[in-house]
Amino acid sequence: MCGIVGAVAERNVVDILVDGLKRLEYRGYDSAGVAVIDEKNQLALSRTVGKVAELEEKIAANPLHGNIGVAHTRWATHGGVTEANAHPHVSGGRVAVIHNGIIENFQPIKDEMLEKGYVFSSETDTEVAAHLVHDFVKQGMDLVEAVGEAVKRFEGAYALLVVDAEDPDRVVVTRVASPLVIGLGDGENFVASGVPALLPVTKRFIYLEQGDLAEIRRDSVRVVDSDGKAVEREVHETEWDSASAEKAPYAHFMLKEIYDQPSALADTLYGRVSNQRVLPESLGPQAAEMLSQVENIHIVACGTSYHAGCVGKYWVEAIAGVPTQVEIASEYRYRHAVVPPKTLFVTLSQSGETADTLEALRLAKGLGYMGSLTICNSPHSSMVRESDLVMMTQAGPEIGVASTKAFTTQLLSILIVTLMMARHRGLSAEREKEFVANLTHAAAASDLALKMSDQLKELAEDFADKQHALFLGRGPMWPIAMEGALKLKEISYIHAEAYAAGELKHGPLALIDDEMPVVVVAPNNELLEKLKSNMQVVRARGGQLYVFADAETGIESEDGMIVMQMPHADRLIAPIVYTVPLQLLAYHVAVLLGTDVDQPRNLAKSVTVE
Repeated sequence: MCGIVGAVAERNVVDILVDGLKRLEYRGYDSAGVAVIDEKNQLALSRTVGKVAELEEKIAANPLHGNIGVAHTRWATHGGVTEANAHPHVSGGRVAVIHNGIIENFQPIKDEMLEKGYVFSSETDTEVAAHLVHDFVKQGMDLVEAVGEAVKRFEGAYALLVVDAEDPDRVVVTRVASPLVIGLGDGENFVASGVPALLPVTKRFIYLEQGDLAEIRRDSVRVVDSDGKAVEREVHETEWDSASAEKAPYAHFMLKEIYDQPSALADTLYGRVSNQRVLPESLGPQAAEMLSQVENIHIVACGTSYHAGCVGKYWVEAIAGVPTQVEIASEYRYRHAVVPPKTLFVTLSQSGETADTLEALRLAKGLGYMGSLTICNSPHSSMVRESDLVMMTQAGPEIGVASTKAFTTQLLSILIVTLMMARHRGLSAEREKEFVANLTHAAAASDLALKMSDQLKELAEDFADKQHALFLGRGPMWPIAMEGALKLKEISYIHAEAYAAGELKHGPLALIDDEMPVVVVAPNNELLEKLKSNMQVVRARGGQLYVFADAETGIESEDGMIVMQMPHADRLIAPIVYTVPLQLLAYHVAVLLGTDVDQPRNLAKSVTVE
């Protein structure tokens, strides 16, 4: 969730570190800090509560200079949001540590360090790492050995960067269940929790595996695995560039990423379709054989990705005829799952590092599934590396905390995989061509939906003074209503809930009054007449309806009902297309309310803790 950056160079690295933190701001944080080893081989430290911009101002007033350093943005877990709790944490005036994740057994280690005379200046779990490493180097251990011994004591998830002012030529790093990537430069090397942080300085990366420990110097990188054996990790060159992570000319990253969706959808389809047929081999050489044998599917995900999985259940069962179960990852991990024969385990994640989903994947490997598939936006992430089959969404970097293009490209990816499976279950070539033709129309239809932005900006004024909102849908549009409600509440802080429209009479109807706007997604599908009846129930009780409807539905604006006419889209791709105006509505409401659109309070982009 937090951001990590480290650098070893012949030049002053402070600007590199601070710029890297800025590029990781989307992950969510509450404080920031930098530590460098200066020209006198002493630690120089600057920390602040608040935004990286405030840290930058503090450094401008009291400049730091060093050729080696580490930097961090913190999202509080242990201890409040204070400067004392901000990273880096220092021990003995020589060892500085930054840390993502949680050290679950920090208390007994802290008690041990207190007995040895160490003084704690923070409430964090991280400070025990600084003192423990210092205790080991004080005993004469090499820094690499000291970090290795320290992490043997830890339980939980962590990515650690450690520097020692008395050993000023290297950064030692290690990771368990929290991502780290090493960036390779020319006479300088870097490390970060995410690729975007380092795009201005390199495009060549090494992705550390679970349990890896690395020593990073200006002219070398040495990696050992969890068994302490030296290993060579593959070097990858990313196609992402720094421009793709910039928001100009848009006011917010979220708005840019909403408008990125037509091209992201087209990119996701590219290479997966040929001659109006889907290509299973695009998922890997074993994909066709594995997908042909699937008899059941378990989809596991969190947040927005969970909503994509819920839509996918409708598609997979209707088109491929495969029984499908969808679960929230944090719940799946703590129940006794019954795995039917020939069940494919599917994970969905924007980052590929979502802690609950990643641990669910690892748990599933021992439960008898026939194989695993991940649908993901981050190449070389843990889920991508640890799954049998991989479907990359090609959304490109997504910086805004509220997921947009990652969601719609996940939906398209699920549809592509569904057609791959359906081919083995009697789907005719002609029918497949019809489906593929609709898939190829998704980008254009989404582009037309973007043209509703000005109308939605006006509509947003009806929501800006409300405290609550209700979203309704039926069939595969019910999870789209869930996603619309999530977008509104996470960036505008308006309480919003979604229901299957047929459930109104079982409780939610009690909430309906003229202060409760009711948003309805109403494509022209087989459930339309049922949905119209549900809408009449709302109107009869004085509720104000805001209906997103295809012109072919015949639904028109009248007293108590405002209709936003949607571009025509086949019912197959309607969930993708109808998502776009719901994102725009949430965005415009948040702008009116003056909230932090890209970094909403209390939230983080890459959720790497449970």
